[in-house]
Amino acid sequence: MKARLAGLVLIVLLLGAVAWQWRADETDAREHILTALDPDSVRHIEVSLKGLPAQRFERHDGHWTASDGPVDEGRAQELATLAATPVTAWAPASGFDAAKIGLAPPLAVVVLDGTRIEFGEMTALGKQRYARVAGRIAFVPAQALPRAPRTASLPTTSTAP
Repeated sequence: MKARLAGLVLIVLLLGAVAWQWRADETDAREHILTALDPDSVRHIEVSLKGLPAQRFERHDGHWTASDGPVDEGRAQELATLAATPVTAWAPASGFDAAKIGLAPPLAVVVLDGTRIEFGEMTALGKQRYARVAGRIAFVPAQALPRAPRTASLPTTSTAP
């Protein structure tokens, strides 16, 4: 009887330890992504890239739409996935000169359901980029930058006489 009770207590303790560790791992993982947003739940995107007109996207019934014409749904989904960009480290924005790291003005700004993400220049060491979210600077992979929209291809026929 005592052996059964001891075994049951041990199992309960092990399950508690596993649950605690799982929760701690979840919390740690959330600290190492750019936002708390789930990319699949993003419904509204605004994007502006230096030198290009701003664009807006809305998700309706699982498809992206835009008020300014046809939509590259792949690009809109790529923009939404920026919400889950991995972060190497966070630092307070007050410790940086925004102009020196490309955030005054930013190279690109993406607003996902009201969460503003500003992308700056590459860091001096490593293949990382500065990104500002809610008063903090994140160090993110260099490729974490919205791509420019596709443009019409150049003519391939010669018009010369």
